[in-house]
Amino acid sequence: MTDQPYILFESGRAPVKAWVKGVPIDDGARRQLENTARLPFIHSHVAAMPDVHFGMGATVGSVIATKGAIVPAAVGVDIGCGMMAVRTTLTARQLPDNLGALRSNMEASVPHGGVGAKSGWRDNIPQIVSTRFENTGLAAGLAQVQAKHKGIHNKHFVTQLGTLGGGNHFIELCLDEEDRVWVMLHSGSRGIGNAIGRYFIERAREQLSGRETGRNLADRNLAWFEEGEQDFKDYVEAVGWAQDYARINREIMMERILGVMRKQLKKFKTEKMAINCHHNYVEKEHHFGADVWITRKGAVRAGTGELGIIPGSMGAKSFIVRGKGSADSFCSCSHGAGRIMSRTQAKKQFSMKDHREATKGVECRKDKGVIDETPGAYKDIDQVMKAQEDLVEIVHTLKQVVCIKG
Repeated sequence: MTDQPYILFESGRAPVKAWVKGVPIDDGARRQLENTARLPFIHSHVAAMPDVHFGMGATVGSVIATKGAIVPAAVGVDIGCGMMAVRTTLTARQLPDNLGALRSNMEASVPHGGVGAKSGWRDNIPQIVSTRFENTGLAAGLAQVQAKHKGIHNKHFVTQLGTLGGGNHFIELCLDEEDRVWVMLHSGSRGIGNAIGRYFIERAREQLSGRETGRNLADRNLAWFEEGEQDFKDYVEAVGWAQDYARINREIMMERILGVMRKQLKKFKTEKMAINCHHNYVEKEHHFGADVWITRKGAVRAGTGELGIIPGSMGAKSFIVRGKGSADSFCSCSHGAGRIMSRTQAKKQFSMKDHREATKGVECRKDKGVIDETPGAYKDIDQVMKAQEDLVEIVHTLKQVVCIKG
């Protein structure tokens, strides 16, 4: 059928349905999608979102339905990474003409950038962090996970709660089509989620030799756990904990940023429209007549009426969307614009002049340290949104005015 909203790739086993019409997809990503679709436990097909690009093992921007098995590398190491957005009663007129001081104070309120302890709370951990860690089950859950798995080492799990991290993680102030001010941020489970992910990915690799169906696997990163195995149960427990950590991490940062704004700006309220959604996670769902494990690696759940966030690149538009509940996409949509080139390539291709021009009008870093995050390193967000018109409807279009990068 030529009127299908997706392009169909055959893998020799399950097909791949890819929402990439009018959007570039590199050969490496397509091969990864086909490798994933050939796994023996894939249910129905693999779905690829328009921001799809090459990742570790499984493609970023893919939705994978599995029966009786989970692939840890398909979830990845940034477990629970996702977005949070809150609409305020502030308008553009109530923001200062110069946003530099506001940006500096926001940056001071949330540790960001660097790796390990460098991007955590160095001296005094805020009360909100300690309270949330103890009172939300995070402390007890982590103790249980680490008691079972001595190989999960990360001593910064408390000092990194409520912190941003680096790479493509960000905090932004945005304006919608009515000039209303939004606060939006992107982060995940930080170093402890990374430690959990790497630990279980290696555990899955170690088991490959004992699996008849896995001995000729095209990519060892696609190693899996089977339902009923202890490793499967342990992984579900640990990844669930990391997803909770990531959600609470975003909530703490949001409270810190709103606190800064309340001290510096005119009195305002936050509206009920607050969204906190993962885009790197695994969950049990019902699709095509079966209860299956859905892994979204760089994809957002977009069930009928569900609100989600699709950010553009630094300096580009972002979108608040409402899901249309597309069965073929496993009720999913893209998690952003998606990289079109590697970080190394971006650093070689773009100059500081290019970056300053691309981020004109945005109060943000304009130095060599963020060249790899410049808008030109990403796909055109308008093309990405057009390619998934059957998956979501746009509720709000946002434009950044302040951007804090890790």
